[in-house]
Amino acid sequence: MAILALGYNVNNIRYADDTVLIAENKDDLQKLLNIVEEESRKKGLELNSKKTEVMVISRKQEPPKCDIFINDAKLKQQDKFKYLATIITSDSRNKNEIAARIAHAKTSFQKMRAVLTNKHISIQTRKRDLQCYIEPILLYGCEAWTISKQMEAKLEATEMWFLRRMLRISWTERKSNETVLTEANSRRSLIKTIRKRQATFLGHVMRREKLEHLITTGKLDGKRGRGIQREKMMDGLKRWLGSGSSTETMTAMGHRELWRNMIADASKHGTG
Repeated sequence: MAILALGYNVNNIRYADDTVLIAENKDDLQKLLNIVEEESRKKGLELNSKKTEVMVISRKQEPPKCDIFINDAKLKQQDKFKYLATIITSDSRNKNEIAARIAHAKTSFQKMRAVLTNKHISIQTRKRDLQCYIEPILLYGCEAWTISKQMEAKLEATEMWFLRRMLRISWTERKSNETVLTEANSRRSLIKTIRKRQATFLGHVMRREKLEHLITTGKLDGKRGRGIQREKMMDGLKRWLGSGSSTETMTAMGHRELWRNMIADASKHGTG
């Protein structure tokens, strides 16, 4: 896979010593890795084959095999890996990452259970604690999520999971979500928060016109697969904003005040 943006081929992503090399095929990836290995050796550095892995992003159920070597040592092929605390999978979906975020958030909630379920503390204070300490764990990296209807339902269920435990409501009481929201003096806001963060982040990316802008507006080589196409992050964002085409939406991002007003309006009326 190569990302082509205005003639710019993005073949690597680097953060400190965490580096991702990107290529369209096995041969190009091996050549790219050889260059990195050779240049590293000139500086007295050595690539560790045990800490270097390869992954193929593909629409196929079973990703193609990709044999890549460092000094005759074959690299292990994975179907997912973690980069900057975010799970990247071979099908390029966010399902695993969102599920992991939910699990981390619930674990953190349990660690703070004594505070978050304490009825001697007002529910408003506990909700602010939840927003301050638990929500950032849940929403880490959400600016890049593409949320399917299934994942949206899981996120909303997680939001209710928090409230039910904060109010100490057992499932045996068979209280509806609407009743729980009323008792908590609250309303669903998680999906709206995610959309707002995505819109704000994309606005920054478009106006900066740096590498992130190139990647976001670039195109991938190849043809679209048959059948129903996957929903893109921009599709969900457009639906929330109530905007027109992607071109119109991205044009609006370039105008700070217009974009802020669109986000503010969607925050009041958007449905997620």
